[in-house]
Amino acid sequence: MACLLRKSLRTKALFLHKLVGNSSDSHQTLASSSWFWCRQLSLSLPHKTTTCFASNSIPSPSFSNALLQIRFWASEAAATELSTSDGLTVQRILANNWTILDEHDGDWRSHATAIAQSIHLIKRRLQWEKLKVRLDMLSFQLGKEDLWDDPMLAGKLSREHGSLLGKMKEVNALEQELLEHIDMIKLAREENDADLESESLKVLLNMRRNAKEKELEALLAGEHDSCSCYIEVQAGAGGTESMDWAAMVMQMYKSWAQRRGYKVTVMDEMPGEIAGIKRATIKVDGEFAFGYAKAEIGVHRLVRISPFDSNKRRHTSFAAVAVIPILGDGSTHVQINESDLRIERFRAGGAGGQHVNTTESAVRIVHIPTGVTATCQNERSQHQNKASAMAVLQSRLDQLEMARQAQLNAKHTQSLTDITWGSQIRSYVLHPYRMVKDLRTNYEVSDPDSVLEGDLDSFILSYLSASLDKDDDA
Repeated sequence: MACLLRKSLRTKALFLHKLVGNSSDSHQTLASSSWFWCRQLSLSLPHKTTTCFASNSIPSPSFSNALLQIRFWASEAAATELSTSDGLTVQRILANNWTILDEHDGDWRSHATAIAQSIHLIKRRLQWEKLKVRLDMLSFQLGKEDLWDDPMLAGKLSREHGSLLGKMKEVNALEQELLEHIDMIKLAREENDADLESESLKVLLNMRRNAKEKELEALLAGEHDSCSCYIEVQAGAGGTESMDWAAMVMQMYKSWAQRRGYKVTVMDEMPGEIAGIKRATIKVDGEFAFGYAKAEIGVHRLVRISPFDSNKRRHTSFAAVAVIPILGDGSTHVQINESDLRIERFRAGGAGGQHVNTTESAVRIVHIPTGVTATCQNERSQHQNKASAMAVLQSRLDQLEMARQAQLNAKHTQSLTDITWGSQIRSYVLHPYRMVKDLRTNYEVSDPDSVLEGDLDSFILSYLSASLDKDDDA
């Protein structure tokens, strides 16, 4: 690492020498230098004004105004578009449409494009242009001479300014590092420095991975995205064919969740008369389970030659998917009164076993005011089944309450009550050709087997990225 640092400094020195030596406009060089040092100052400033003072001291107005004036310059530097020595920016990298190869096969253009895409998506999620306008407005207010006449307001504005500036500097630091390493790679090639070029490529690869993680963090910034969730699948009209398809969909989600390292628990399952399931509910425990799985809400359509048709005709089947966040005891919206519940007990069904149909251990709970029901029959005792069914019921009622509040705020939300057979989101075709296509994003693949085995991340990320367009239009 020390070797890379020494070579980086040497390469930067060469770069600065060429920049100054080739510049015929001294004013341009001076302006560029001033901007550079202003940017360096902005990166070294603390994000919170209060960190500059002792915990029990109050800053003097003159000192505070001086510091805020520096932060005003810093915010201007942070908002400046960054570029390489030859004018390459993130936007120009994206405009070049360089092919993004696999991580281990990629060259610097491939890595740079992947990083640039992540930066672009993060900026969209942060509503970059609005963020800059707000930062400018705060900088103007913080620059007023009478700011500290109202210390409470001054502190509030300063904290917001520091928070927004911190977000902007974090993205700009990633962008700056990308462009600096592109410059280093180009200059290393001019100097025939293969070691530095190789090290810079490794840095770009690590940056690509880190940028993808930050991209996911930006995509999963919803209020409940970090929660675990329930996934419910219900067969549509079509009898055995649709029930078999519903079972395939449920297995797809089990495989997907296990691939991501989530814990999967079957909460309820009603088998079909011949094959498949009429409906089923699983619990998916893990960080951001709801944030990812919410992309699957809607109706999934299958086209195939039916294995249940002796004439081998092509059939179309449907299955509806609902995803409900598990908010936890401290975040629930609905208080459940025992007097509003009807608890039914019955014998558990299944494929057979020592205790099947011998005791009434299965529990169904009905919330009388809303008609919402929850069933659990897979636990060992009636007490455990009741507790699990109550947890499912609580989440369903919370989901209904969230939908009601969203409607009051004139905002669209997808929930269990929104699922209808007309809301198809994805088509799975096994005959006469093979394809899976998301009807919301037009993303498609020609390998349905891998999708049905749980390879869903590309569809989910495509949808989450496309959802930013709707946010931009809102």
